[in-house]
Amino acid sequence: MSDLKSIFKEYEDRLPLSILEEVEQNLPKDCKKDRLQKIMKNVEHEYLKSVSAPGECVGVISAESIGEPGTQMTLNTFHFAGVAEMNVTTGLPRLIEVLDGRKTISTEMMTIYLKKPYSEGKDIKILAESIKELTMNEFIKEVTINIAEANMIISLKEEKMNLLKMTSAKVVAVLKKSYKSFDFESKNNDIIVKQTGKDKDIITLYKLKEKIKTTSIHGVKGIKQVLPVKKNGEFILMTAGSNLKEILKLEFIDETRTYTNNLYEVEEFLGIEAARQLVIDELMKVIEAQGLNVNVRHIMLVADAMCMSGKLLGINRYGIVKEKPSVLARASFETPINHMINACLAGESDPLNSVIENVMINQPVPVGTGLPGLLVKAKKKK
Repeated sequence: MSDLKSIFKEYEDRLPLSILEEVEQNLPKDCKKDRLQKIMKNVEHEYLKSVSAPGECVGVISAESIGEPGTQMTLNTFHFAGVAEMNVTTGLPRLIEVLDGRKTISTEMMTIYLKKPYSEGKDIKILAESIKELTMNEFIKEVTINIAEANMIISLKEEKMNLLKMTSAKVVAVLKKSYKSFDFESKNNDIIVKQTGKDKDIITLYKLKEKIKTTSIHGVKGIKQVLPVKKNGEFILMTAGSNLKEILKLEFIDETRTYTNNLYEVEEFLGIEAARQLVIDELMKVIEAQGLNVNVRHIMLVADAMCMSGKLLGINRYGIVKEKPSVLARASFETPINHMINACLAGESDPLNSVIENVMINQPVPVGTGLPGLLVKAKKKK
């Protein structure tokens, strides 16, 4: 075993760690030293073949490879049959949403994986109901305002309460946290609301009546709809709305696979590496759903560009364009006069290291054959 480890050590500076780990995991049990040498030689050969040549225009090639099939995309909104609130934005709108790095997306969704036995279908409907955010409006049977005593009586739906194992005392506890200037008291299946101040005003009660209807009473905040779906032989929950932090606290959730399509929520909660992976997954999902073929390397390059500053930035003038060190590159995108004036005021200089600034001033571009420069001129023979 030590002989094999010495071979892996030899290749540590020549191959990425992830490739070495993959080779080590997939080695046959009876692998000998000479056989491993041959495997590593072939792996290194394949790796060097896959590496871009120095000066390769990877950005331009990626832009072509994503842009050309992107023009063939249809404007799509996928709809879950039988569920009014469950729409999924796919196709070109979703592609634009991800690449722009938009903070508010059109359809927030979560894919929730469950632990056994729930993933086999046990209590799946009860779990779906327990996650879904329910407002007070869904529990209210009727509301009566007593003008003489200046109080309000809220009658609750008994069936709904029993189904979700809720009691009027639990509802009162939630309402007390939200509305501290009122006194709530539970009586059988009713809640009596009184004003605590000296000035008892009927208009205040009417305003409270409307506010109370929208108060979240049960479930996870932000999860508007939950749909159990069978996928690859196991049950999962698809949700409209997202709240990754609260969902991962639940005991029956498989936290290693559960994810949301909200990039900024993932960045905030799981970090920039997880956000980068989600950008790749979301873009590949859209491209594959359209039946298009784009090499994952191009998508990875885009994801790297969006995440290389340590925070997620969209490909627009407020995102990665703003971070470019070159004045001319920033000015070439949008609002050129603003960039030029700000650069003059700050006394910035441009080293002309990239493509667009050299195109603008009619110089050879430092890629491909334009990359190497001659330091010494060869003497001509007499």
